[in-house]
Amino acid sequence: MPLVLNEELEMLRESARGFLDEKAPVNALRKLRDENNPDGFSRDLWKEMAEMGWAGILVDEDHGGADFGFVGAGVLAEEMGRTLTASPFLSTSVLAATALKQIATDAHRQEFLPKIAAGEVLFALAVDETRKHGPAKTAMMAEKSGNGFKLSGDKTFVADGHVADKIIVAARSAGAAGEQDGLTLFLLDAQSKGVSVERTMMVDSRNAARIKFDGVEATGDDVIGEVDGGYMALEGVLNAGRAGLAAEMSGAAQAGFEMTMNYLKERKQFGSEIGSFQALQHRAAHLYSEIELMKSAILKSLQDLDAHYGMAGPICSLAKAKAGEVAKLASQEAVQMHGGIGMTDEYDIGFYMKRIRVAQEMFGDTAFHTDRLAQMRGY
Repeated sequence: MPLVLNEELEMLRESARGFLDEKAPVNALRKLRDENNPDGFSRDLWKEMAEMGWAGILVDEDHGGADFGFVGAGVLAEEMGRTLTASPFLSTSVLAATALKQIATDAHRQEFLPKIAAGEVLFALAVDETRKHGPAKTAMMAEKSGNGFKLSGDKTFVADGHVADKIIVAARSAGAAGEQDGLTLFLLDAQSKGVSVERTMMVDSRNAARIKFDGVEATGDDVIGEVDGGYMALEGVLNAGRAGLAAEMSGAAQAGFEMTMNYLKERKQFGSEIGSFQALQHRAAHLYSEIELMKSAILKSLQDLDAHYGMAGPICSLAKAKAGEVAKLASQEAVQMHGGIGMTDEYDIGFYMKRIRVAQEMFGDTAFHTDRLAQMRGY
């Protein structure tokens, strides 16, 4: 499949770019940070996004969605990365919508997909429990209790966990931490008895949460997928999130690169634009090439999620690893080429570096996915 967008997706990109440039520039994120907004995003903006069909980008038309597929979701994520738009798009419209479409019951789909498309419900995916990403390391227990389960344990780095109405949580119903077998996914109400949420401010001015589960009761109807067999289902959902994060980092890297190129053409030293200095030209050319390679890997991962969802794991890991590496390079080069002004809070480039750093860690950094690819190939 050609690594290019069709006409319909190009129109979506143009529409998204115009909307976000007007309604969600970087200054909007700065304002959310300075005002210490309790949600970490604008609910009014999210409502507008839902009205444009963005909240339901992955939801099929029968449930009120736009059904643009993962490539369409990636287009929106990339454009949001360009302006550092804070929204529950990844957690609700990508992760939750994927989980519901791929592994949930018809009852769950009927109940929640239309609400996601309408922007009426927010989700969070609670997976990690330690400093580093590792789904198989899940230790949170789901002990059988009558016809249901009781969940106990802690989750950390839960994106949008402080505002979520519903939480999809991975817990261990069998086996021990480190084993893939024995994981089960549950869909819980965030207001359930025994759930306590602590908002955590991130370095990128976004919000995440630590969530404690203390004997939270779950019935068989709360299970998503198979009991004890949730690992591969979870990996599929995480792959969608990894590709979405990669697309967002791509947008941030491209925006940072463009800002830097403009600065190199304007800033003068020794009577010449610094963009005329050969050393800086070499660095810029190298970064441009890396960004183009990254964009191709990401688009391929999104295409594979649409065409071969269950087999897209390797390319999603490649895309996430490459995006993390290149976006980090882009942000570092941008700060360095801006010189002293790049280190100041008054200039936007620092916001890009901070967001890229957080997105790089979420759902596995470059080292995690490099190792994952090696294991898939038998090393």
